[in-house]
Amino acid sequence: MRSNANNRGGLYRSRDGILLGVCRGVAEYFDMSVFWVRMAVVLVFLLSGFWPVIGIYLVAAFFMRPNPVRPIETEDEQEFYDSYVHSPRSAAQRLKRQFENLERRIRRMESTVTGKDYEWERKFKS
Repeated sequence: MRSNANNRGGLYRSRDGILLGVCRGVAEYFDMSVFWVRMAVVLVFLLSGFWPVIGIYLVAAFFMRPNPVRPIETEDEQEFYDSYVHSPRSAAQRLKRQFENLERRIRRMESTVTGKDYEWERKFKS
């Protein structure tokens, strides 16, 4: 059964997989049994040899993004997850800017509330 994250964002590596989560991720994406996907990998392994299958598996593990920890519900969450997967540093900088903006707003509100003008306005209104 496909999860909400797989419907929105595409093919992900599973966090619950045995070896890097590639087979489970492919099985979840195509709504198949993970057993049959693993059996297909083993069959191709036996027919083609060790190195081609290992190489393809490792390339798939490298290019597939890990499954999000919690389901992605909005486009903003999808955008942030994609930016984090491709560049964790830029995602961290984005979060830092958002927190700095929030801190500035809180400081502005705090200075308004603790200022003398606010106290006088409050006294006049009551």
